[in-house]
This record gives sequence, structure tokens and C-alpha cells, in this order.
Amino acid sequence: MSLLDRLPARRPSGVSARVDLAAQVGRVSLPNPVMTASGTAGHGAELGAYFELDALGALVVKSLSVMPWEGNPGPRVTPLPGAMMNSVGLQGPGVSGWIEHELPAVRRSGARLVVSLWGRTVEEYRDAAQALVDVQDDLIAVELNVSCPNLEDRRKMFAHSGSSVAEVLDATSMIEVPRWAKLSPNVSDIASIAGAAGDAGADAVTLTNTLLGLVLDPVTGQPVLGGGGGGVSGPAMRAVALRAVFDVSAAHPDLPVIGVGGIANATDVVQYLRAGASAVQVGTATFADPRATIRIITELDEWCRAHSVASVADLVRTAHSGGPQ
Repeated sequence: MSLLDRLPARRPSGVSARVDLAAQVGRVSLPNPVMTASGTAGHGAELGAYFELDALGALVVKSLSVMPWEGNPGPRVTPLPGAMMNSVGLQGPGVSGWIEHELPAVRRSGARLVVSLWGRTVEEYRDAAQALVDVQDDLIAVELNVSCPNLEDRRKMFAHSGSSVAEVLDATSMIEVPRWAKLSPNVSDIASIAGAAGDAGADAVTLTNTLLGLVLDPVTGQPVLGGGGGGVSGPAMRAVALRAVFDVSAAHPDLPVIGVGGIANATDVVQYLRAGASAVQVGTATFADPRATIRIITELDEWCRAHSVASVADLVRTAHSGGPQ
């Protein structure tokens, strides 16, 4: 039984019983536009304990480096009003360890799989991508998390420079499946960086990663997270990420965009689609409710039926007849 077969039978009078939820992200076809966000769904099939993973548009696993990585000391997460901040530090088993220990269970689940990669240097991105080559037939895409400190240019993250993003894309060109560049909101002109990513071969851009943040203990004056500062995610950042999606879509209408940041329900998804996203990723909401993605897919179908929307593709970029100046 498919997810759509399990949707509630109730619908407004005169509205079609079935909405076309299919989404197209460049060369990638998805049954619906809702994916997990990297870093919020584990490295493998963990969420399969709560729902069938093949019901997702795609499963995006936590970012992997070429080598195993311990991550930051605890505490790693702290709540904020309408948000959370994390400093996990990209803990992971490395690509080879992931292939050996996590990939088999994901294969069995039937999930459409996206692997996120990170590195501290261009060479580390190249090595991580090379390590994936033999299993890329299991993937629908590779997401390049370029929102990482650049040890070759300590002044900035890769995602803070169009030329650095282009170098990462060039270094990972042995990957034949589509590559998505996940960009940072902590820049003054995200549209130009997204354009550089597209020019360098990115099939799509994922907008956005977390906002930089800091919380201090008022008594000690020290950061409350073991890694110091962290990344702010959740509903409090949604307006920032949504603006990034709108601006990039306006500047580069032919570059597919994936929206991520603060999505908690179907109306959030609709906003991202209207702003120019072809699909979305759900992250922080999954921590509170492991079934959040599946709930949102169901809600999206219901919203479309209630508003006489026959296909979610009809919503994409509809905000661009007006909007921010």
C-alpha cells in the first residue's frame, strides 16, 4: 500500500481525489517534494522504525567525510525560542564505514537516497567523492555541503566564495549522478554564489544551511555548547531561508532550488514552492516528531485538494509575479 493510498478519504466537494505530488529537481524525479535534511535523519535507515522510507521524496543522510570524524564535545544542542542551535561537528563514520555499515539497510528500505559530503579542503571533497563512485548507482544525487570551514582559506567557509564552491564542484566531477550544492545563508549575496555553483556544474542548489549563532551561560560567560558557537535552525530562520530561495530563483530561474529551513507543516512547503523551490527538506521538525516528513506529505496533499491545486508543480515560482524588491 502506497502513502497516497493511506491518505484520508475526506475531500472538499468537487475537488479531485488525487493530487499529483511529483517533483522534478533538474534530472531527478521525485514522487513528492518532501525530503529529509542532512544531519537530522541519521546516517542510514534509522527513521525506518517510524515509517516506510520509500514514502519520502528522498532520504538525505547526514554529511560524510572521507575519514571517520568524532565531531564536537558535548553538549551539542540547545533550545532557542522558536528554534534550536547545534554544534554536532559533522560526526560520522566516513564514506567507507558508511558503505559497509549503513548502506545495506538503506538499500533494503527502497528509499531514494542522497548522500551529503563535506571536507576541510578541496582534496578531501575529491577523495570523499571518489570513495562514492563504486556505489553511486544506489544514489539519486550527491549533496555537497560546502558550508564548512575552508582550511585552505581560513578567512571563510567554502560557501562564502563562488570560486571556492566552483573548486569543490570541479574536484567532484567524477560523480555522474546529479550534484547539489548546499549553501550558507551567512553571506551578503547568495544569488551570485548560487550562480557560480550552477556555472560550475551543480544540478541544483540547496538553500540554506543554518545561521551562525551563539548562546552564552550568563553566570560563567562561556558558550553553552561544547563546540562554542553553532548553527541556528527551525522556524525562527524560515523567513531568512525563504528569502534566499526567492532571490536565487529570481536571479537564476533555470537553476533548480531545494528549500530548507524551518519547515514544520504543509503551508511552509507551499511558501517555499511559490518562492521558487522545486522540492524541500525537513530537518529540525524531525527531532520533535520523527514522523514529521510523512505528516507534512499528507498535509500537502490535503492542502492542495482544499485549494483546488491539481499538481504541486503548478505552485513553483508563482510568487515571482510580485514579491520582494
